[in-house]
Amino acid sequence: MSEPVQAQEPLHAEEATDINPDVDIAPADIGVPVVPEGERLLEVDTVTLRFGGVVALNEVSFHINKGEILGLIGPNGAGKTTCFNVMTGVYQPTSGAVRYLGEPLGKRKKFEITKLGIARTFQNIRLFANMTALENVLVGVDAHHTTGVGSAMFRLPKHRREEAEGYERAMELLTFMGLERKADELARNLPYGDQRRLEIARALATSPQLLCLDEPAAGFNPAEKAKLMELIRTIRDQGYTVLLIEHDMKLVMGVTDRIVVLEFGRKIAEGSPAEIRDNPAVVAAYLGVDEDAS
Repeated sequence: MSEPVQAQEPLHAEEATDINPDVDIAPADIGVPVVPEGERLLEVDTVTLRFGGVVALNEVSFHINKGEILGLIGPNGAGKTTCFNVMTGVYQPTSGAVRYLGEPLGKRKKFEITKLGIARTFQNIRLFANMTALENVLVGVDAHHTTGVGSAMFRLPKHRREEAEGYERAMELLTFMGLERKADELARNLPYGDQRRLEIARALATSPQLLCLDEPAAGFNPAEKAKLMELIRTIRDQGYTVLLIEHDMKLVMGVTDRIVVLEFGRKIAEGSPAEIRDNPAVVAAYLGVDEDAS
């Protein structure tokens, strides 16, 4: 299997790819409790993260409810991706805790967090560039397969069944993303917007309850951003909860239910898009003016 590498700088498609919202991509049962709609799915509880003498996160607290789209925003260097990395097991917090389904994630490894139902994409695309679009999605599907090397070598019935179900699931996700005709194309040869959608499809293939998107609109043109907003809403409507880090304020304000704002590793605001838009601390953080003046 090829190593995951950032894809080469691809060309944009002349037109943004249309999704197929009628395709059922609801998360599969992966053997973890399903939180009722509206209840807390994940909680960040007074999390502090230090790198030597640098405080990257300073007692940050917020929660994500099942079925919502939560935006995590802030100026460059605010700690957004660092917070993302703590939530997904890349970093261990110095103090505080991240709770998912009511239980602390503790020192679980990244693959264990994936198996619990948390998936993410990356600010810089991390596809398997020398694998096809279909093979990339199959990597995500494989996260919950239970057969081992022996079953694969001898083509035992359970392995064949999981393989067939995985292929069907992968093709459903590619069809949902409008990429079914590009299933056999190498990831590196896809237009930039299609690569972004493919990375989201691979994350969805793990059947997460919580999908974390790290700047999915980075490098998008206006048409692609409009399609991305439609995609995020449709993903939520299909039964997923979405955490979104994004710099494009028009996109964030147009698609989220609630927003959390970080600045210099601290939470400075939380509320609806309308509340955040008019918050003096947020205006000051983005425009660099005194809060009293704003």
